[in-house]
Amino acid sequence: MNLTRLLRPLFVRRAQKCVDAAVDAEAVQRRELARLVADAGATEWGRQHGYGAVRSYSDYVQAVGVTPYDELRPYVMRMIAGERDVLWRGVTRRFAQSSGTSDGKSKYIPVTAESLKRCHYRGASDSVALYLSCYDDSRIFDGKSFILGGSYANELNLERSGAKVGDLSATLIDCINPLVNLVRVPSKEVALMQDWHQKLPALVRAASEADVTNISGVPSWFLTVLREIIKAKGARNIHEVWPRLEVFFHGGIAFGPYRKEYMSVTDPAKMRYWENYNASEGFFAAQLRPDSPEMLLMMDAGVFYEFVPAGSPEAEPVPVWEVVKGEKYALVITSCNGLWRYPIGDVVKIESVNPLTITIAGRTKSFINAFGEEVMVYNTDAAIRTACDRLGCAVKDYTVAPVFSADGNKGRHEWLVEFSTAPADMIAFAKVLDDCLKAENSDYQAKRAGDIFLDNLTVVEARRGLFDAWLESTGKLGGQRKVPRLSNDRSLMEQMLSFNN
Repeated sequence: MNLTRLLRPLFVRRAQKCVDAAVDAEAVQRRELARLVADAGATEWGRQHGYGAVRSYSDYVQAVGVTPYDELRPYVMRMIAGERDVLWRGVTRRFAQSSGTSDGKSKYIPVTAESLKRCHYRGASDSVALYLSCYDDSRIFDGKSFILGGSYANELNLERSGAKVGDLSATLIDCINPLVNLVRVPSKEVALMQDWHQKLPALVRAASEADVTNISGVPSWFLTVLREIIKAKGARNIHEVWPRLEVFFHGGIAFGPYRKEYMSVTDPAKMRYWENYNASEGFFAAQLRPDSPEMLLMMDAGVFYEFVPAGSPEAEPVPVWEVVKGEKYALVITSCNGLWRYPIGDVVKIESVNPLTITIAGRTKSFINAFGEEVMVYNTDAAIRTACDRLGCAVKDYTVAPVFSADGNKGRHEWLVEFSTAPADMIAFAKVLDDCLKAENSDYQAKRAGDIFLDNLTVVEARRGLFDAWLESTGKLGGQRKVPRLSNDRSLMEQMLSFNN
């Protein structure tokens, strides 16, 4: 029986509803905000901010200011301790540990029952729906899904709390509908293992004999797993192990720098890629069509969106019905996990407004502007991808930091790059990479003009496994943990260079 053919019409209808909601964005988003405010009216936060009197978006803006995580942290820690009706109704027992804030502390994002149902799981389902609406030959439900998750490893002492804190993916796997486990690998026990050194061979054993049709996870970590499976099976590529593998649902980091590597471990004629914008805070968008990186913003998934013009952090946020096509914005969310006008830290570009689609432009705190060059992650991702294409090399991971002027020398960018296929000439690679970055960013090009303000960037080759070793030293080795791409100072770079030596 072709189960995918049987279920596809249901998913195609849902995909159309997602598109319709993104077309009717203002009405849908106003309803979402009204529901969120009503649901939290009896919470401590709702009472403090007069939610009972909020009748409109303008009322909401007057009642609640933009609220960074540091202001929410005391409330969240009380929720972790077991208090009820704090930021969201009832008791919240699950929290996603996310990347550190400016003070070095981890963030703990509430994962409420509503956010699981209305946002995280619905978003994943809607991504599949959009994919199936584009491919009537899909057979993804006729085999297994290989979902790469994290664990409940965390930095807290939770012996008395009873809360579960860890990677979001751990909660998603732990709480998943038991029926889904029938068509998913690996087992929950393997998926939630904490020690990556034990987990990797267990993943290989669990997945090697399965009939996998689709995979989901972060590109950098999944690449490691696929290579180990290929090695264990003595195969040339992963399609010799999984002949019916057809799609990788990926998110977390930009896929561009990894595309060439995935082409080398798959049969490109059989493989498709579908991008998701999913984070600890919610599932926000999914790719709309095969031939475009644009992602459809999920309007009816328990999230109300606002947008702050990029580069103008003091500007007032605007709602979805006031964004401008082609402009970049820092994203602010209000959601059913108790985050109220919370700046998520991502910068998105509005690709279209009818329906509303976006691409991810970078992070608000992951950039280099040490010399007025305003380089974002999407600039460096594109530059290194082009440089690798030109010189026939491939990158596993990288990070970049400024080198400040001293002793009469001009400043420059320093790249620490771990290659899976290294260039023949590192100096030539640095020159090509510099040219590619100039082509991607006009501010960097201006600062590099005539070598007056900035010198040519330099590249340090990282030893194999460097970034994994550094992540492990921070306690963050695992399926959802990522190497910071860009830093505006040298603190992280110096740590990593010391590991490289």
